[in-house]
Amino acid sequence: MNLIQRFFYGRYGCWDALNLFLAGLSLVLYVADLFARTRVLYVLYTLLLLAILFRLLSRNPARRRAENARFMVVAGPVVRWVKLRRTIHRDKEHRYFKCPNCGQQLRVPRGKGRITVTCRNCGVSFEEKT
Repeated sequence: MNLIQRFFYGRYGCWDALNLFLAGLSLVLYVADLFARTRVLYVLYTLLLLAILFRLLSRNPARRRAENARFMVVAGPVVRWVKLRRTIHRDKEHRYFKCPNCGQQLRVPRGKGRITVTCRNCGVSFEEKT
């Protein structure tokens, strides 16, 4: 056990969002390769697995965190959009509206008829049917 701890001491060893994305992408390419049997897919998912291994065993955690931060700048809006859509789909007691002025997501109870909605962010009032 002490040998393994010494080996991993100072290494990144973190399953951050970028590593999880690369692992998922390599899994998708692997499954596609099972059906297509092409050398290109095999090389791609092998390279992705090597990149994951490189990131996990890296001794430069600051650089790996910076890579993950750049990835999150790109992937963050997509993740937030997917989570919002899932919330809207699951929430049967509320209606969701977007403020026409600032774009803020607003939640109001269902079944109240036509109501005036006031945005908490910018103060604009508009009428919607719930």
